[in-house]
Amino acid sequence: MLRISLIFLLCLSVFSSSANAQDRADVERQFQGWLEKTVWPQARAQSVSRRTFEQAFAGVSLNWKLPDLVPPGTKPVTPKAQRQAEFSAPAKYFSRNSIDGATSVGRKMARRHASSLAATERKTGVPGHIILGIWGRESAYGRVDIPHDAFEVLGTKGFISTRAAYFTEELIAALKIAEAGHVPADAMKSSWAGALGQPQFMPSNFLKYAADGNGDGRADIWGSEADTIASIGRYLDAHGWKPGRDWGFEVRVPDKVSCTLEGPDQGRRIRDWEAMGIVRVSGRPFPAAERKSEGFLLMPAGRHGPAFIVTPNFYVLKDYNMSDLYALFVGHVGDRIAFGSGDFSVPWGEVGGLYRSDVARLQAILVEDGHDVGGVDGLAGFKTRRSIGRWQEAHGQAATCFPSASLNRAITR
Repeated sequence: MLRISLIFLLCLSVFSSSANAQDRADVERQFQGWLEKTVWPQARAQSVSRRTFEQAFAGVSLNWKLPDLVPPGTKPVTPKAQRQAEFSAPAKYFSRNSIDGATSVGRKMARRHASSLAATERKTGVPGHIILGIWGRESAYGRVDIPHDAFEVLGTKGFISTRAAYFTEELIAALKIAEAGHVPADAMKSSWAGALGQPQFMPSNFLKYAADGNGDGRADIWGSEADTIASIGRYLDAHGWKPGRDWGFEVRVPDKVSCTLEGPDQGRRIRDWEAMGIVRVSGRPFPAAERKSEGFLLMPAGRHGPAFIVTPNFYVLKDYNMSDLYALFVGHVGDRIAFGSGDFSVPWGEVGGLYRSDVARLQAILVEDGHDVGGVDGLAGFKTRRSIGRWQEAHGQAATCFPSASLNRAITR
């Protein structure tokens, strides 16, 4: 009987694998039809030649290993884990190796590319050390392998991902880049999310912001450091970088100041934050020019980590990658490169270990309770953090403004 059961299970496994392979083969045929019937007409309308189109998709098939795929007949689900480091535990994101590596190599790059950095700063007003912070975070100054074929990634995501319409637009933009001759279609490498080259621009951003930094008539963000530097500077300038202002300052927030005051929509003059008892951890006063200008409270780990008063430039950095930790990392590494700044005075607490699905469940309950969490996406952004704090205060608890397992249990009861 056991032998018969094992044979049955083996046959069932073979049948399932065969059926799965058959299903995938059918989806692959649908994908090739979609390229011809949907993508090609859009590309042709954008002046992409047939030759460029065929070069881009020669040998391209679906990449089933990419995240957030929704094959025909299935439904999207909130992922349990978070693949992007920018939304993971803060302490992990600011690891010793990450900080020290980005800083030490960044100082070498500052000397090696001083001319390009200075030229970009003169043109855009963006300091060289801020450009280095982004370059280091995005591709380790061009040292990180960018392994994926951009057309395979964008094609797959445009056909069967949770954001198909967005990635289809990015796919058309990538074809326009190849048509313009900035890089051959078969050399256009991207991340698993479709971000291109050393500054990790999505194709639509390449078309808007990629710059020719070395004067050769192309914007080669894959092989040219000068073009990479110029492109990052142009992006930040276009997004509103304010020359002469810092990005932010680490501060001490007294218990009487609620962490629910965090966010770019709750700004006030920095001297008003001072009047509430918020001071720089260094003991130095805020620069006189900053005191009269607007600043914002940032507590990316709630009461479980360092706190900051940030300027509008912080949110320009955040436009590059919609993560508070990302923008904070860039500013911090930039300061270390330029000024020899040390670690944050307050360590990161042991927070951030929840699955995205856990945070999404918490967010959904807060929304039912009337809170604006910024979307039920499983990511603990500032609206979710302060909503947690407001819930805690409304229930007679000390506000920590960050999701935790114990809080999840208390809210979901």
